[in-house]
This record gives sequence, C-alpha cells and structure tokens, in this order.
Amino acid sequence: MAMLNPMRAVLLIAAAPLVASCAPAGTAEPGAAALTPKQAERLDKQLAGKVPGEPMRCLPNYRSNDTIRVSDNILLYRSGGNLVYRNDLKSSCPGLARDSDIMVVRQFGSSTCEGDFFHLVDRSSGIRGPTCVFGEFVPYRKPAGDAG
Repeated sequence: MAMLNPMRAVLLIAAAPLVASCAPAGTAEPGAAALTPKQAERLDKQLAGKVPGEPMRCLPNYRSNDTIRVSDNILLYRSGGNLVYRNDLKSSCPGLARDSDIMVVRQFGSSTCEGDFFHLVDRSSGIRGPTCVFGEFVPYRKPAGDAG
C-alpha cells in the first residue's frame, strides 16, 4: 500500500479552503448571493419595469450621469429614467458599497470598458484602497410604449 508523502498531505490540507472558496454561490443571478436585503431592495427599485438587453463591452461617458453603488459587486449607471446600465464587477471590490470612498477610474478614451480598472481612495485620509475591474455593461430599458 502506497504511503502519502507528508509534504503532499500538508499541501492538500492547506489548499482545501482555497478550492472551497471557488465554489459557486448557488444562484444563477450574478452578485445576488452577496446582497443584503437593503441592497436587493435598491437594485430592484432601480431595475423595476425594465428589461435587460444585450451586454455591452463599453459604456460611453455621455451615457452615464449617475452612478449607484449597490454592493461590493454591482454598480448601476443611470442614464435618465428609462435606461440603467448594470455592471457586475469581475470580482468583489471591498468597501465599494460604503459609498464614502472616492472612485478613481483609470480610463483610456471616452468610454469605460469591461476590463478597465478603478480604485477606491479614502475620502478623509487619501489612502488608496483596492483596485477593482469592470465587467460587462448590461442595459436595462423600459419596454417601448411603457409610460409608467
């Protein structure tokens, strides 16, 4: 009977939590597992009555006049009352939901695109926080003919 190398056993035990952290959250909705009830309510309010469209790689700057931080994973960009762009970040951005830190977007050109970086800066100390990465921008529009 073959014996397990002690070093290999230690590596397997140490790697177990890392492998477990990669497991799916158990929901088909991106970012939904991480939402608190208040965050879910904010997201539902902004997307109510709107239908998702085809994801876009880039969002032109003139299309986003209001940024809403839903959670550490989800940003919304409002472009008037009938159109909202949802961005599920590539990974969690710790502290984003606090809405007190300044978002500094590293942008190339006149659009913010999937894969572009931004980081948070503490408003009072000026200390730079985590670097975060944008995902795709999904437009949510009110259906044509829907006045409400």
